[in-house]
Amino acid sequence: MRPLTLTDRFTDRPLRCKTAIAVGLLLCALPLFAWDYESRETVTGNVAQLRFGATFTKKWHNGLQLGVSEDLWFDVYNSMVGANFRKSYTTLDFSYKPIDYLKLDVGYTLRISGADSTWSATKKADPNEWIRHRLFFSATGSYTFQYAKIYLRERVQLDMRTDSVNLLEKNKYNVSLRSKIGTEFIVPGKPVKPYLWLELINTLNAPEYQQKDGHQFITDIRTQAGVKWRITRLSSLDFFYRFSYGYDRDINITKKKGYIELTEEKCFMHSIGIYYNLDW
Repeated sequence: MRPLTLTDRFTDRPLRCKTAIAVGLLLCALPLFAWDYESRETVTGNVAQLRFGATFTKKWHNGLQLGVSEDLWFDVYNSMVGANFRKSYTTLDFSYKPIDYLKLDVGYTLRISGADSTWSATKKADPNEWIRHRLFFSATGSYTFQYAKIYLRERVQLDMRTDSVNLLEKNKYNVSLRSKIGTEFIVPGKPVKPYLWLELINTLNAPEYQQKDGHQFITDIRTQAGVKWRITRLSSLDFFYRFSYGYDRDINITKKKGYIELTEEKCFMHSIGIYYNLDW
């Protein structure tokens, strides 16, 4: 075989470049073709609900604060399962303000779920099916102007379940990040405080088959507008309207490995709520 001349090397370079580009594109595309969903379905639900709650908070002058709250959700309309009791959240929260602009808090929530689209007598009889545990840690930065207060809260939460699950389909321990930005308006001489906030919830450890295009994804977009009305020196009422868009990816992997069913669940939720707050 004759040695390559300078002309041969120059002529061969475009072919080598094309081969390298093709290999590079193939490697980049491999994650996208790691699996395919043999069955794919999209389900959309619409919900109208009422929420009632109460929060009792004990404050100390050194910046420490202890809170206990109860939050009840009732669906008055649900296009998926009909009207029913939806959820109960019982929360114990401990917070500390090292400086005026920063608050740190840690807490626990007991979650009790009502009926859903997969509800059955067997699930109802097993508490592990409808009881969940949540731990969370938050950091909130805020700044107060003359007639308004703005704040940004970042919360990492861990949701734990005790029932039996297929770990390829879902986690026993879900970690997510909740990012919330809001503002409260001060009305001079009036016992009312209008407010508005927006929150995004993002998965941090969704299983591989549940991920969206190989990535973690946003599960909830929530916005709420309301007004807090102070009725006494220590107590107040909170009236609000909340709109939520929820998105989830339900995975079912059959016993025949490789056959994966995906159900994309979308939910549009409208909520009207009344909460009672007592601070002392």
